[in-house]
Amino acid sequence: MARIDSKVIFVTTSPRTPAKMIPEIGLLNSHFAGQPWNTETQRAFMELLREENYFNGKGIKDPAFSARDRINRAAKALGFVILSPTIQLTLVGVVLLSSRRKEEIFLRQLLKFQIPSPFHKPTENSAEFWVKPYLELFRLIRHFGSLKFDELMMFGLQLVDYRKFNTIVRKINQFRIAKAQNEGNYKRFRAEYFDRELREIYTADIISGNTRTRETNDASITKFLHTKASNMRDYADACFRYLRATGLVNISHLGKSISIVSEKIQEVDYFLQNTDREPCFIDNERQYVAYLGNPQIPTLLTDNRDLLEQKIRSEFPQLEISSTATLQDLKNIFADQLENRKEQILTEQVAAIKDYRLFEDINTTFEKILNNSIYDALLMLEWNVWRAMTMLNGGNIKANLKFDDFGIPMSTAQGNMADIVCDYGDFGLTVEVTIQSGQRQYETEGEPVARHLAKYRGETKKPTYCLFIAPNINDACKAYFYTLHKMNIQYYGGPTTIVPLPLKVFIKMVEDSYNANYVPEPKHVRRFFECSNELAISTDNEVDWYNGIIQAALNWLTELRVNGQ
Repeated sequence: MARIDSKVIFVTTSPRTPAKMIPEIGLLNSHFAGQPWNTETQRAFMELLREENYFNGKGIKDPAFSARDRINRAAKALGFVILSPTIQLTLVGVVLLSSRRKEEIFLRQLLKFQIPSPFHKPTENSAEFWVKPYLELFRLIRHFGSLKFDELMMFGLQLVDYRKFNTIVRKINQFRIAKAQNEGNYKRFRAEYFDRELREIYTADIISGNTRTRETNDASITKFLHTKASNMRDYADACFRYLRATGLVNISHLGKSISIVSEKIQEVDYFLQNTDREPCFIDNERQYVAYLGNPQIPTLLTDNRDLLEQKIRSEFPQLEISSTATLQDLKNIFADQLENRKEQILTEQVAAIKDYRLFEDINTTFEKILNNSIYDALLMLEWNVWRAMTMLNGGNIKANLKFDDFGIPMSTAQGNMADIVCDYGDFGLTVEVTIQSGQRQYETEGEPVARHLAKYRGETKKPTYCLFIAPNINDACKAYFYTLHKMNIQYYGGPTTIVPLPLKVFIKMVEDSYNANYVPEPKHVRRFFECSNELAISTDNEVDWYNGIIQAALNWLTELRVNGQ
């Protein structure tokens, strides 16, 4: 049982992306099912998790704590695992691993998550919680049509009691009026407004002098409020990501807002009308665990045969439905049709990309990423690089992204795989992207990038290369990738060609392909990477090699044409 000491809605931030729970609980179950969840198994689990490429953390300092943080805060709290008396998956955990429509599984669990609960007991210093947070956030978004990130952060997180819903609505309306009256100076206006809200939320702590946080010994009010603001930004970001995992909402990355997908409004209205807002089984862990672990509750629109059939006929009117079809038959039919529609949408997107019809949009998106004016920059970078690589044509370009039912990216690549894989017939290419910078870039990306490439090379049994893209390239990454060119490391399948490029240089390469008076071919792509290999041989340090590949990238088509290739 966790004691929570929070004045705002408590949501899980570990893992930040909910889809990462899927391989993690699979790993936990396959290696530790039936064992006690103690310090020994926690450490062992973290050791295994650290070897998986979908895990970006370290867990070195205190592996047992890191394991508890990873499993207790999300997988257990959302009802996917039971940790006492021994480790096991709940029925809904089993369903999550096998289900075709994982979005529906996440939705049911989010709607059940509540504070207080047998897992989350507020302290005397916390807010007086009485809420199913995600249920009420859905209600808030539905009420307004769309909700800005700042609005969810400053006001939505104050919805600690569903009976105060109208109070929060009034706060948001007042904020919007004041915002309109301060047009042109939003940054300063927001900072001052947020400060007032924080001071109101934490009045008791400020008056009593309880302003020291666990992050620092600095007890100043300024530092205290700064820490609380940072925590609320993290909570709001996690809310966006977890709500997105249901497939029911759209994220406007430029406007940094969230809204209900228009085709999903009926489904949202259904559970808003039919899901009990009252927390349940507050003091009965056995009943609460059974409630969380039941994959059939709460009831969704897709559980109603007549309504589901109506929805299928509405979205796919050309489809003939047998009168003898069972509810499960209808669910399978609906899932098949959604998947087919998504694939058709993606196929049409690829056709438009290859015809250079989306060149301006791709270029503009890169500019927004570089200007830090877009929400979830990593997701947008991975998606946009996929589009750019597709536009270069000449190969089968696959993004290991999670797309929603309408071909919109939901989450980044998961599991032991490269972000993007390019099959050019007689050779292959992996593409890895990151927004990390500094030493963190090398620590989190360096070795996994090489491992992903080795995995792909082993699977394809043909020459392979890797393109590594980031806003800026860390010096340690330059040194590491240069060294891999020259070393015969058996674990990676021999010398490894990984070319790091700053995003601006990659954008120049894309622009060159658009402006060229001919269509670039796979041989041009391959020649660029072979140039990197040649430079690694002719140079005696990573600085000269890196400068050489930058120049080769900036002139990748011009030089090739001069050489008659």
